[in-house]
Amino acid sequence: MNITVLDELRVYIDPLTPDEYAALERSILAEGCRDALVLWGEILVDGHNRYSICSKHGLPFQTVQNTRFQSMEDVHLWMIDQHLGRRSVSDFQRGVLALRKKEILEKRPKPLPTPAADAAAAAAVDALAPSAAPPEPEPRLASREAIAKVARISSATVAQIEKIQKAAAPELVEAVKTGTVSISAAATLAALPQEEQQAAVAGGKKELREAAKRVRESKSGSRKKVDAEGSELAETPSTGPGAAVDVSDPALLLQRQVQALQEENAQLKARVAELEAQLLAATRG
Repeated sequence: MNITVLDELRVYIDPLTPDEYAALERSILAEGCRDALVLWGEILVDGHNRYSICSKHGLPFQTVQNTRFQSMEDVHLWMIDQHLGRRSVSDFQRGVLALRKKEILEKRPKPLPTPAADAAAAAAVDALAPSAAPPEPEPRLASREAIAKVARISSATVAQIEKIQKAAAPELVEAVKTGTVSISAAATLAALPQEEQQAAVAGGKKELREAAKRVRESKSGSRKKVDAEGSELAETPSTGPGAAVDVSDPALLLQRQVQALQEENAQLKARVAELEAQLLAATRG
């Protein structure tokens, strides 16, 4: 049997850690390869670690063909769904996989409406040969909540993973994968320059926690300063002496600023008119 291993598929999902690989090898040596390898033609889709171990020790294994795949995108989506269904996958990996699934589905053209006759024929084909039928088109993951549901994590965690993917240094990403730093702390640290992120990772768990704490405190201090400035603006009456302003309402604060600027502008115009009158009197005299 000729089996083709594509590096694209072998590394598409995060590899096992050395300890996990060793545990799988001990299990296969003791009990054999219980799960069949999944192929698409001659291409190995699922079971790269099992295939490597069985080939190394000359152990037998079974294979099964998945004939529903129509493209490499179908293979990727199937691999993502398989791993999302496993309990051993971390929350970070789940979020990354769900976001990857979102990107694939977004690139796909929207399916056209299927006439009733074609739908009936397709249903008949499914009933006779379900393994040969192409996969049903999946709806796009149009919101962060939809991504969170697929990944079985919170939408807030999805947002944090997006920040990590966008701005985190490779060393910080690796620290999240290994559990050295939490997702929330890594998302906070991603706001730092790459050099500072790398220095925090090099300092270990304690430095990562301290660095994240410093970033949070810095942001908290900035928010307090903004709130204080807003409170100062609110102290000026809006419509009459002693009138109160709701500082929690951004629109009201902006309205108050506009009013103050308009009043200042009117005062400047009056001052200009006064100076012009004085100039005119001086020239006549």
